[in-house]
Amino acid sequence: MPGVGATRARYRRIVRFAAWHLAVTWWFELFLPRIGLARVAERTRTRRMLRFAQRFRVLAVDLGGLMIKVGQFLSSRLDVLPPEITAELEGLQDEVPPVPFPAIRKLAEAELGAPLDQVFAVVDETPIAAASFGQAHRAQLRHTDAADTGLGSVVLKVQRPGIDSIIDVDLAALRKVGGWLSRIRLVSSRANVPALVEEFAQISLMEIDYLREAANLERFAADFADQETVSVPQVVWERSTRRVLTLEDVTAIKITDTAALIAAGIDPADVAPVFASVMFDQMFTNGYFHADPHPGNIFVTPTAGSSSPRSWQLTFIDFGMMGEVSPSTRNGLRKLLIAAASRDGKGLVAAIGDVGVLASTADTAELERAMTQLFARFGGLGFAELREVDPREFIDFAVEFGDLVRSLPFQLPENFLLIIRAMSLTSGVASSLDTRFNLWDSVEPYAAQLLRDERGNIVQDVATQALGAAAVALRLPGRLDGLVTRIEDGSLSVANPRLEQRLARLDRTTQRAASALIFGALLIAGSVVRADDTVLGSVLMIASVVPLLHGLWVGRRGL
Repeated sequence: MPGVGATRARYRRIVRFAAWHLAVTWWFELFLPRIGLARVAERTRTRRMLRFAQRFRVLAVDLGGLMIKVGQFLSSRLDVLPPEITAELEGLQDEVPPVPFPAIRKLAEAELGAPLDQVFAVVDETPIAAASFGQAHRAQLRHTDAADTGLGSVVLKVQRPGIDSIIDVDLAALRKVGGWLSRIRLVSSRANVPALVEEFAQISLMEIDYLREAANLERFAADFADQETVSVPQVVWERSTRRVLTLEDVTAIKITDTAALIAAGIDPADVAPVFASVMFDQMFTNGYFHADPHPGNIFVTPTAGSSSPRSWQLTFIDFGMMGEVSPSTRNGLRKLLIAAASRDGKGLVAAIGDVGVLASTADTAELERAMTQLFARFGGLGFAELREVDPREFIDFAVEFGDLVRSLPFQLPENFLLIIRAMSLTSGVASSLDTRFNLWDSVEPYAAQLLRDERGNIVQDVATQALGAAAVALRLPGRLDGLVTRIEDGSLSVANPRLEQRLARLDRTTQRAASALIFGALLIAGSVVRADDTVLGSVLMIASVVPLLHGLWVGRRGL
């Protein structure tokens, strides 16, 4: 546990680092352009970005804790950060120094309430993985536990000693920096930085609760219980606490180890679209997703002799960072995916607004034109094909629409940090498996399925409304009859003697309206469904004739 002096020194070091680089950024990016020296800022930008990334990497490796997490997040933002930063921070996951085993042993024994040699038959003192919040060691369960669980080899995951205090200090420093950024109009108009820091804090605090991680694992497993493509390790609950987690050892081929995949008879190009589809399922269907799918957290496990058409499955580990997508956001993301797959620039902008990324006050006409041109030129190209495009085309597009995009009031809705991180990592992993991987090849069939689901929802909504209208229509004659009875027995005074005739006419009109509504609902539902299911669609369209004839008969009866 760090002392008070070390805690203060850590806090000051983070704040000083941020203050200096914010001042440098203000000088070059805001002040110099205002006095006519924008070219100086442009000429030095690449060098400054690289220097910042190098210095932050040194800071993160030296301090560990949340600084590693911040660096990992920055390295995944290929969409908004220059390659000088993302490339430099890319290896942070593999640079975390391990904690000496005596400290790990002491914490584990305190948590489990017994010496390790009484709990496990063997514990390997050399870690198989060291991360910013904890590290993992291979172990063997004792005979009794092995018989109870059906497991022999397990992985013992133990938190870094004092990580709670380190996270508290780092969050205090990040909140300070977030407060500074919220006072800069250029930043505050685009994002609520203090809110993002609090979201980051909530994610980090949940990640150090291993009992929560075990519950996350079992919820994830339930979502994919019917899919042989996905597997997860079994939890040994009797040997797990908030700071110690014991799991089945599922170590297999790292998903990006293409040489090992090929040696096992697995084509990496076959793995990429399956992995992308599994991630799509999590975000767009289940609404509960693994938010840290970096290569160290996903294995490809050979399954020789299984009944599955594939001889392998994807094995996910490390469920400390999970994300949930609200139904409204998930609906917006579905629309976004469908619009992207169909190259619909206007629909894409509308979906961005539905998700909440674009403020409602934004003028979207020019953005729609930009997206339409972007799809027309680059839509559908894979990563390998994009590399062959003349860089001047990208530059021309950036010049034409760069100012527009920067001026729009973008914002990040709640939990969107995790969505962005998961999608960025998914794209990166799939591309490393197959340099020719085209994300559109995975998006388009998935979007087509979503579109069929949306059609089904439309049919269901129309049918529900039709049934509701029919129920009202069926109840209305009885209510009208009751009203006429009250008029006849004198319990309701009526000034107009022709009311009964008018009520009868109203009854017929209501029945005709209900028949017309049901006729239209069945006809529309049949035409929509017929595109995917000819038989069902034809049946619905034929059935629409019944309420049509009923409406005509009621109308003739009233003549």
